[in-house]
Amino acid sequence: MSKQYFLAILFFAVGWSAWSQQTEVDSLKRVLAVTRIDTAKVNLYNALAYQFRETNVDSAQTYAGKALALAQQKKYFLGIAHAHLNLGNAHIILSDYPTALRYFLSAQKQFESAMETTGNPSVVKGGMARALASAGVVYSEQNNYPKALEQYFKALKMYQEIGQKQGVSKAYNNIAVVYKSEGHLQQALSYLEKAYAIQTQIGEQSAPVTLTNIGAIHFEIGNDVRALEYYRKAEKQFASNANKRGEALLHSYLGDYYRKQKDVEKALVHYDHSQKMYTALGNQFGTALVQYQVGLLHYQHNRWADALLAATQSLDLARQMGTLDQIKESEKLLSDIYTQTGDQTRAFAHYKQYIAVKDSLENNENAKKFVRAEMDFEYDKKEALLREQTKRHQQFLLFLIIGGLLLLTLVFVTYNRLQIKRRLTLQKEVAEYEQKALHLQMNPHFVFNCLGSISSFIVQNGTDSAIKYLSKFSKLMRLTLEYSKGSLIPIDKEIEALQNYLELEQLRFNKKFDFTITASPDIEDDMALPPLLIQPFVENAILHGMVPKEGNGSIDVRFDVRNNQLVCTITDDGIGYQTSKTLKENSVTAHQSMALDITKKRLEMMEATTSQSAQVTIEEIKNADNQTSGTKAVILLPIQYTADTKPRI
Repeated sequence: MSKQYFLAILFFAVGWSAWSQQTEVDSLKRVLAVTRIDTAKVNLYNALAYQFRETNVDSAQTYAGKALALAQQKKYFLGIAHAHLNLGNAHIILSDYPTALRYFLSAQKQFESAMETTGNPSVVKGGMARALASAGVVYSEQNNYPKALEQYFKALKMYQEIGQKQGVSKAYNNIAVVYKSEGHLQQALSYLEKAYAIQTQIGEQSAPVTLTNIGAIHFEIGNDVRALEYYRKAEKQFASNANKRGEALLHSYLGDYYRKQKDVEKALVHYDHSQKMYTALGNQFGTALVQYQVGLLHYQHNRWADALLAATQSLDLARQMGTLDQIKESEKLLSDIYTQTGDQTRAFAHYKQYIAVKDSLENNENAKKFVRAEMDFEYDKKEALLREQTKRHQQFLLFLIIGGLLLLTLVFVTYNRLQIKRRLTLQKEVAEYEQKALHLQMNPHFVFNCLGSISSFIVQNGTDSAIKYLSKFSKLMRLTLEYSKGSLIPIDKEIEALQNYLELEQLRFNKKFDFTITASPDIEDDMALPPLLIQPFVENAILHGMVPKEGNGSIDVRFDVRNNQLVCTITDDGIGYQTSKTLKENSVTAHQSMALDITKKRLEMMEATTSQSAQVTIEEIKNADNQTSGTKAVILLPIQYTADTKPRI
């Protein structure tokens, strides 16, 4: 497959030895035999289901079923919730994601009911966090990444509130899974490192899973040596750890590593090990993926019969599960195999199936976006209605309390306040519309610059390179159109757009410069800034710092938080601001002037809207000999959030 499978940690502990587990099971059974209190029996049944969570899924389901039946009979909400959690996790192991999700959502409702009846809210919050995070695992497996992140961040907040470090580390790990799946590798790596730091501190048994995931990111980046280091480190830890699901994935990754190294025999050994472990676990998803990888390995080495067998088995399993993404990849591989063997009829048949499934996936994704948008609209409408009803109720109560003699005074004060509020609202709306108008000016300027770059690149580099450039430009335009819908975008989205833009300019100028984009750990996930605000400064660093410079250079973009302000720093080691200004005195273009003027106006509008400082400074960098060694632009912005209309203090 084009994307590696990345393991989310299930939200229950793993890693006990078989002997330890059996000892615990025997102890629980002895207590159960003498227990007469029904709620205590429910807890013991759930504890037994928990013990069999990976080693014996049938036993886990049996004990969870007994707990559920007795808890429902006694209306013991906490017992019902934990039983649903155990059943949901069992169905994740069996790759039955729809059923697992139903159990997790039901568990959340039961925990909400238990919150009102239990005397230990920390226990309920811990269970609720597990239910939220386990649902996130299912959404992640179903490629519904926005919903998965929503569940994970809710769970993370609860784990942090009750100080449960193990849950925090698992939430960090699974947030990284989603970011990696969306292609945000640096963000994923950051959360994995946070998770591993906590796991090392508390001796968490899921640490080898995190090491495996870190290695997978390095492998995808292309740092194979670092990837193998993490894989080997994880392999040592799995040796004393009963997490067979994680170990199966590790061997799949090792197979990918040796496939890339063209060591066929070692790759097959690890794939075979992974497949046997997935089969023993009853994990059809993992088995189908490994079969696909084996088929791809044989295909790459012209072993057509072996490739055909493995790809067919992968397709059969994927069809049984209804996993469209795997079906699509397996159909494409079979089409390629039959093409190479000269069976054009079958090659075409599988290619048609590949196209059909691909279209189905795209249609499903569009439908999901539409449903999410519709749900958001309905939610906002209900919230607005509720706020309006609350406001009217408060006004009515106030009217009753003050009464008779103060009626005229109340009417006068109320009218006066409404007039002030209306005036302030109008002022704010004017400022927002002016901000949007300036933003609309910014977009054409940005497009014109990019089209100019494309024209130049076509002249300089020829058709093939121009096609590659146009592909990246279209991706950047899609991002720009998407992000330009709102007045604010998350910082990680701005970073994604800058990444694409800098890659385009790297292509255009034949890698004349390198670049880095980093974000401080203090940057929160929902911090935001106006779209396309940073791009003009990056563009100036390229055109006026890098292009005139002899030799290669570098550009560094960093986002940080200092003194309750968002700070973006663009640094280059080019020819310097004053030197560039001197060179360009007689050729300053209208586009450059427009970009700087628009940016300054946007900052002025931001100051007016937020009542906080928004400034930009540009200065030259001097070396030890007081010679110019580059330029630094620092943009200070008020801290704003995607969910707010004004900054938090």
